[in-house]
Amino acid sequence: MKEINFENIGRKLKEIRLSKGLTQEYVADMADVNTSHISNIENNRVKISLTTLVNVCNALDVTVDFILADEYNKISSVLEQEILHELQSCPLETQKQILKIIRALH
Repeated sequence: MKEINFENIGRKLKEIRLSKGLTQEYVADMADVNTSHISNIENNRVKISLTTLVNVCNALDVTVDFILADEYNKISSVLEQEILHELQSCPLETQKQILKIIRALH
């Protein structure tokens, strides 16, 4: 059984946080932890607990599955679920445009 790659998890959380323009302080407040703890997770100085992971994912509006996708043997279903999660928050017109783009890429 392979070890969970906590470095990759922390890196992914940081990338998502930055892409959404969120501060470590905001995520820490939402996850009910100290800002330094978020920094330690993102920089692989501590292993994130399951409770904190769920809270951080909620703060980032991303699924735990997406963060852990690289830990699974089959990631395609995880990616499909994350795409659906993101699409649900898009307006109908945007969803239609995305569908056209997907069809054009085939």
